[in-house]
Amino acid sequence: MATGRTQAATAPAAGGPARESRRLTALLTCAMAFSMLQLFLIGALGPRLVEGLGISPTVLGLTTTVGFGTAAALSPAGGRLVDRVGPRRSLVLLLVVSALALALIGAAPGATLLLGAVALGGVPQALANPATNKAILAAVPQARRGAVTGLKQSGVQLGAFAAGLPLAALAGGLGWRGAVWTASGAALLAGVWALRALPADPSVRPAPSVRTSFAPRGMVAWLAGFSLFLGAGIASVNTYLALYGVRALGMGPTVAGGLVAVLGVAGVLGRVGWSKAARPGRAEWLPALLAGGAVGAAALLAGGLSARPLVWVGAVAVGVFAVSGNAVSMVLVMQRSAPGRAGQDSALVAAGFFAGFAVGPPLFGLLAQSGRYGAGWLLVAVEFAAAASVAFLWAVRDRRVGTGKAA
Repeated sequence: MATGRTQAATAPAAGGPARESRRLTALLTCAMAFSMLQLFLIGALGPRLVEGLGISPTVLGLTTTVGFGTAAALSPAGGRLVDRVGPRRSLVLLLVVSALALALIGAAPGATLLLGAVALGGVPQALANPATNKAILAAVPQARRGAVTGLKQSGVQLGAFAAGLPLAALAGGLGWRGAVWTASGAALLAGVWALRALPADPSVRPAPSVRTSFAPRGMVAWLAGFSLFLGAGIASVNTYLALYGVRALGMGPTVAGGLVAVLGVAGVLGRVGWSKAARPGRAEWLPALLAGGAVGAAALLAGGLSARPLVWVGAVAVGVFAVSGNAVSMVLVMQRSAPGRAGQDSALVAAGFFAGFAVGPPLFGLLAQSGRYGAGWLLVAVEFAAAASVAFLWAVRDRRVGTGKAA
């Protein structure tokens, strides 16, 4: 329960509750964008990184493994931290560490420091979902939570758009290091914004009776499994789509970066639209539907080898279906988590997603190293099909049991 100080801080200003809600949504969207911006920058700038640092496509995939392996390992503890210290402190920490990680990526002389900086970037990834979800539960009326969740989750795809278009274009003039340092400065400014704009965190602690476990159970376990396979496929697309465009389809680096931007825009629209549609009774079936659609998206990417325009259609489809699945899973967590468990449950589901991000790109990278991109997209299709199977089995079981609870 919020303290009087927090209630006063969250009271609407002269502009009214709608204006305050828009400001909060914008801030949370920025936080989500910066939490994973390094992933999209490494993907969009992949051709320049491979050439500038002399690294192989396999090492490029390893950067994703290191970053998201760290995020997966830290997510359970990160969710518990958010439940204890509150969303404001967590979001400021997220943005400051994002700025530091991006600055170090821009300064990296080779693979070693690059991998270390990417590992540091796993910290904000671990904090992002629990902190932003907790902020929504504290300040947004229940009727608007689905829409706000979709909008803030779309921040990840706004990050993809920023990496694939303006920052990739900036890299053409300032170099890839200058583009990454620009992103670092923007993250630091967002941290100052969060510090000034968000209300003080409540001083109360979670009730001692609230179960704190690092092991996912019930719905959370199923969604974590779904997210594992979904994340493996999405991460492979994010990491290798631009390199695929350059090496297999003969695109220039800037045009290939546009593929990531197109995916990002489609992901924004998909996450907002599907999150609004994720009402109780329907939301439980959406993860299976979206992952099934993602299988077709992977097939379209492979089809680009025969007809290049298909790769653009495939990028849009990945955004509409695969990327949206993660937003819907977060809506389910917020709808059905027990009181005091939203941060921890969000983190456990996110840990599955990040684990998928860690294992997917290295497997794809082995195929990309030998130019076997068609086989790589087949692997992605299999990963999406596995996610659809897990989600469908859970939805059937959930309908039979009919508990309506997370565990």
